[in-house]
Amino acid sequence: MCLQPDGMQHGGAATSEAGAGIAPRLELLHGWLARRLGDEPRIWLDAQARKIMEEPDARALATAIGLAPRRVGKAPLALESDEVADAVHVRPGLDARDWTLDQTARIYLMLVSGAADVNGFPGRLDRLFRSGEIGEQIALLLGLPLYPAPAEIVPTASEGVRSAMQPIFEAVAHHSPYPAEQFSEAMWNQMVVKTLFIGSTLAPIAGLDERRNPDLARMLVDYAHERWAAGRTVSPELWRCVGPFAESYLDELIKVFESPVEAEQRAGALALSECPTPEALVILESAPQLWREIRKGTLSWNTLA
Repeated sequence: MCLQPDGMQHGGAATSEAGAGIAPRLELLHGWLARRLGDEPRIWLDAQARKIMEEPDARALATAIGLAPRRVGKAPLALESDEVADAVHVRPGLDARDWTLDQTARIYLMLVSGAADVNGFPGRLDRLFRSGEIGEQIALLLGLPLYPAPAEIVPTASEGVRSAMQPIFEAVAHHSPYPAEQFSEAMWNQMVVKTLFIGSTLAPIAGLDERRNPDLARMLVDYAHERWAAGRTVSPELWRCVGPFAESYLDELIKVFESPVEAEQRAGALALSECPTPEALVILESAPQLWREIRKGTLSWNTLA
């Protein structure tokens, strides 16, 4: 069964209002798990949810989150196409295609605690994140788009972005609408730059193109100069966030566009195609094949990635 937040006393009116938004998300996750779990793990999950509903700040939540991999397994969630569509309907931008059963169960149990007591949720999430092992931390961060009080849990998301461990960082940065919706421009820019700095990729960052900005372009060009000065390569993806502001960086784009490395040439062409100055188009027309692929859509930042 899917537990509902109706009638809970822990958060007063605020909990009731938040509970109305949480209920469809609880139903979504519980439905995914119920279709995939056997009787014993499903009974265990529902029993833990009931305990958490009764006392969201008791030890039961931390214990259940810790036991989830052993009790429900670590198999891929492996959503069907209709379930992917349901996810986006319930929570626009949600992408759970790479989640596992234990991650989904942990997020579900955390969400149950939010339905029981929304006012205490930000502090509860932060405590569990800081005390959790790496698997717990990753799961808790994957759930960011689903949690209540999204503005109040930014500090926990920030801790994830500051992590030196790439899987924890990517649990926030990749395949999640949360950073684009909640991060300030300064936080967003730092996250994007760090993505490249740690050797990760930009393509899975949701809302990347919509949140490109001049300060980010400047930071990335400065980063490229540092890499070049040290004799190191620059990810072709970097120029995705520079193109719209490249009237000040045409020399850099020309250098990339004229690179002997094909991926860099193609990145330079894509960035030039988004540059608002006429000179950029003149440069781009010197490579008619690339320009033709861009106009046809066969060359894009996604295909390049």
